[in-house]
Amino acid sequence: MAKLKLTSIPDDKPIKLTVELPAAIFQDLTAYAEAIGRESGQTAPESAKLIVPMIQRFMATDRVFAKARRGTPRQTPLSTDETAKSG
Repeated sequence: MAKLKLTSIPDDKPIKLTVELPAAIFQDLTAYAEAIGRESGQTAPESAKLIVPMIQRFMATDRVFAKARRGTPRQTPLSTDETAKSG
């Protein structure tokens, strides 16, 4: 069997986001988690934990997005000093 694109799910402090998925997508997500468990010989990860690395991989491999991103600087929150000056 070919290697899966996702192999491990890193722990990270999450930001809560509610997403509604079609039942078929959720079933595929669950099947993917089970495949990761079989391939790694460990317990399958929680299906929801796959969403972030899948989105990250998708964006990382989207050439048009990467090109657009290089042309647009990232938005960063104002530092405490800048907030005090603007307020």
